[in-house]
Amino acid sequence: MFKRLLLGAALTAATTLTLASAGPAFAARASAGTPAPGKVANKLFRAWLAADRAAAAKAATPAAVKTIFTYAYRAPDRFDGCSGNVCRFVHTSVRVPGGLDGIAMVVTGSKVSKVYLSRHITEPPTVAKHLFAAWKRGDEYGGLEVATSATVQKLFKVTYDPRGVTYFFQGCSKEPRGYSCAYSYEGGAMLMHVRGSRNAGYEVRSISYLAD
Repeated sequence: MFKRLLLGAALTAATTLTLASAGPAFAARASAGTPAPGKVANKLFRAWLAADRAAAAKAATPAAVKTIFTYAYRAPDRFDGCSGNVCRFVHTSVRVPGGLDGIAMVVTGSKVSKVYLSRHITEPPTVAKHLFAAWKRGDEYGGLEVATSATVQKLFKVTYDPRGVTYFFQGCSKEPRGYSCAYSYEGGAMLMHVRGSRNAGYEVRSISYLAD
């Protein structure tokens, strides 16, 4: 089943991509001499669908090009518009891990400067560490790569304080519907509840806290 989700199907998705209106926030970013973020993002998206790295390099930084060409699933089939300078392409017929639901592109000037992807991660500890690292740097889109929207919203309600308590990763243990990955700190622990499978990929589905 997973093979049907692979990038090999990206070219067929090109014919079904729906271009949605980006709304007022999208229009506000356009200025004389600078292409609108949606135009830049779609240029990179089309180059990726065509497996044309040379064209992609004209629309994005080397790091962004490298990232998008690692996408493990078939291409998203809807352009979901832009919020400020962040443009998203989402799936409407495929379930992928995390709340990003596809690809998000950060547009800086005339190029995509960063790409976020729904991740296919096959080990629960890797998912937990990815989310924790995103939280430490205040990167919500990075969190959405591997965690549900509700999980990211709950975690990011509190800003990580590098001068606060120290978190220690305690590994992951089996629980009835998946895994619980724990970060302990003085006075308690944060538990990331990971769900999924090696075949479909894992995501952090919820977070809970324990107090001593």
